[in-house]
Amino acid sequence: MNKKGFGSRLIAAPYYVWAALFIVVPLLIMFYFALTNDAGVFTLENIYGIAKYRKAFLISIIYAIIATIITLVIAYPMSYCMTKMKISSQRMILLIVMLPMWMNFLIRTYSWITILANKGIINTFLTSIGLKPLQLINTPGAVILGMVYDFIPYMILPIYSVMSKIDNSLLEAASDLGANGFSRLKNVILPLSLPGVISGITMVFVPSVSTFYISQKLGGNKNLLIGDAIEYLFNAGPDFYNIASALSLVLMVMILLCLAIMNKFSSDEEDIII
Repeated sequence: MNKKGFGSRLIAAPYYVWAALFIVVPLLIMFYFALTNDAGVFTLENIYGIAKYRKAFLISIIYAIIATIITLVIAYPMSYCMTKMKISSQRMILLIVMLPMWMNFLIRTYSWITILANKGIINTFLTSIGLKPLQLINTPGAVILGMVYDFIPYMILPIYSVMSKIDNSLLEAASDLGANGFSRLKNVILPLSLPGVISGITMVFVPSVSTFYISQKLGGNKNLLIGDAIEYLFNAGPDFYNIASALSLVLMVMILLCLAIMNKFSSDEEDIII
C-alpha cells in the first residue's frame, strides 16, 4: 500500500514542480509587489492607488458582460440544433467551431483588422456598391466583436456537452403530458442544460474581463481596459511593478469572486435537478 502511495506521488511530482514554478511562485511575487513599496516595506498604498483606474475596471466589466450575453444568445440555440443533427454532422460542426482555436490568437485578431479597417473588406464592398464607408475599427463594437469571436467556442462546447447528454425520453414524456415546444424548453431543456450555461458564462467572462490585446488592436486604445492598464504599467518598467501588481491582485480577487458565485449557482441547480 505504501509502495502504491509512493508511486502515485512520484508520478504526480512533475505536476507539483510545474505548479510551484508557474503558479505559486508568480502569485507570491505578485502579492509581494502589490503589498510593498519601492523599498520593500509593507504598505496598502498600492491598493488605494488603483482607485484612479476604476473607469477601466467598469468598462472592462461592461464589455465582458455584453460579450458574454452575445455569445450565450448565439451559442445556446446553436448547441441545441447541433444535438438534433446526425452524429457525423455534429462532429463536423464541432470541428468548424474548434478550428479557429488551432490558430494563433494574434492571427485571429489581426484577421478582424483586415475585415473592419477603413479600407478593409467590408468598407471596400460598401464603396464598390456606392455606399459610404463605415467607421468599424477602433470602436467599442469592434472590441466586443473580437471578444465574441475569440471566446465563443468556450460557450458552445460546455453547453453542447451537457445538452447532448439529455435523455430524449424526458422530452417525449413532456410531449405526452401535453407540453408544447416552449414548455419543454422552459421546464426540461433549460434546467438540465443550466450547468453547461454557467460553465460557459464563466469561461467567457473571465478572459473577456482581463483581455488586453483585442482592445489594443480593435479598439485603438480609445477606451482603456484593465488588462491594457496592467500590460502598460508592467512594460513601463520596475518603477510601476507595484501598482501593476496591485491591479492584478484586485482583478484576480474579482475573478475568483465571480467563479465562486457561478459555482454556487451551479451547485444549487444540480441539487434542484437531483
